[in-house]
Amino acid sequence: QVQLVESGGGLVQAGGSLRLSCAVSGSIFSVSGMGWYRQAPGKQRQLVATISFGGNTKYADSVKGRFTISRDNAKKTVLLQMNSLKPEDTAVYYCNAENALGGNDYWGQGTRVTVSS
Repeated sequence: QVQLVESGGGLVQAGGSLRLSCAVSGSIFSVSGMGWYRQAPGKQRQLVATISFGGNTKYADSVKGRFTISRDNAKKTVLLQMNSLKPEDTAVYYCNAENALGGNDYWGQGTRVTVSS
């Protein structure tokens, strides 16, 4: 069993920074790639960033150059450093983990990020 718990969300002014953390419990070997998604009020869930088991990263165009995804295997966490935040970044951010065993992906409960103008 794998569980994901996000933290680090909050209220920040435009131009500020936040760092989101996703703590992974259970076997990390059940997880391949991981990523962050977000869902703004009244909007569909959107991919933000992904990181592969080998450390390769990809980003949505809207956050490229501002956000950085990373992972710490020893601490069993995945991080999302968010800089130069914009009001458009306001959303609930969800941690996602691909099921390496071929089952359904794992999801966290989400952490709220609010960027004021």
